[in-house]
Amino acid sequence: MNWKKVAIAAGVGALAGYVVKEQVANKQGVTPEKALKIAKEAFKKQGPISGSWIYMKPEEFNKNGINYDVYRGGISKNQDGETSQYEFFIDSETGTIIDVAEQSAS
Repeated sequence: MNWKKVAIAAGVGALAGYVVKEQVANKQGVTPEKALKIAKEAFKKQGPISGSWIYMKPEEFNKNGINYDVYRGGISKNQDGETSQYEFFIDSETGTIIDVAEQSAS
């Protein structure tokens, strides 16, 4: 086998690997880190936040009879000296905020 055929085969293999990697990345949807960033940006529009968290594994969530795969997370905000906590659910495929609920103080 001459060096040209080896170079062409290596180039084709690298290109195929890149295409497969991109297709897998596009199919995964939104990462948990990106979902948390989306939520934080939305909450920051109503004022500063003091803390945040997110579960790294998507879970099933039903809203109005429709099932979604979502990331669940939370945001803490300090308002007038009191801390308010909110739980949010973000669609793991599109990054859309599906639901937000204020958590009651314990």
